[in-house]
Amino acid sequence: MNDFRAAVEAGDYAALGDLLAEDVVFRSPVAFKPYEGRAIVAAILRGVGRVFTDFRYVRELEDADGRGSALVFETYADGVSLHGIDLIRTNDAGLISELTVMVRPLSAANALAQAMAAQFPQIQAEAVADMTGE
Repeated sequence: MNDFRAAVEAGDYAALGDLLAEDVVFRSPVAFKPYEGRAIVAAILRGVGRVFTDFRYVRELEDADGRGSALVFETYADGVSLHGIDLIRTNDAGLISELTVMVRPLSAANALAQAMAAQFPQIQAEAVADMTGE
């Protein structure tokens, strides 16, 4: 997923919304229930951009069919070193239909959960604004 990787590496989290399918499903490393829909997922990704520091992808793996990628990353959340994987699947139109993020170690997942919880009021407001066009 070259466009996704390029946007994230450039810190252009706002551009990620254009890469998402309308019915995208996002599975968070810190939430039990998946998030569904472009507006909320795009807002979550912008929130992640505000939380992560010194983000870098260190490895990329691709499915044989070219529709799935695993992007291995290293970053910091609230000063805690975090390692993770973005698992991405695209639909027939080439848009992201599934995004699953996994992180380790537990201390980093906890730091990420706290940092994202602080972002969630803004994330929800952004998602509503995206859905209503405000």
